[in-house]
Amino acid sequence: MTQAKNGDTVKVHYTGRIDTGVIFDTSEGADPLQFKIGEGTLIQGFEEAVVGMSPGESKTVRIPPEKGYGLYREDKVFTMDRKDLPEDIVPAEGMTLEVCASNGINVPVQITDIDGDTITLDANHPLCEQTLTFDIKFLEIVESGKL
Repeated sequence: MTQAKNGDTVKVHYTGRIDTGVIFDTSEGADPLQFKIGEGTLIQGFEEAVVGMSPGESKTVRIPPEKGYGLYREDKVFTMDRKDLPEDIVPAEGMTLEVCASNGINVPVQITDIDGDTITLDANHPLCEQTLTFDIKFLEIVESGKL
């Protein structure tokens, strides 16, 4: 039977949970997830888990933070002056915003503290530091990659 490999475009259904059992994402009840293995559009551990799977196969994998959303990094926490926010935004702790990074890519950040006119933003992924468990149902190889 054909097995998925780097370069293949595949379709899967998945359910992702954190260690408490809380589901943080799922494709069940929606269109399956389609992606090209090896492009890095998904977390490393998920892509690695799909390699070698065959259509119709299911598996459950645990992905450590290093192969998921990473470890918490202090260098992703920064401050800005309230006057630098667009006028229509009323900042509040816990609010998620998008900022444009120096490379031109929009990055989601969360407001973690407001102290007078200083706003602290955290660009760490909300699931960093988490070991993730995914139930993966491999549906099909849409397009086979070159060897």
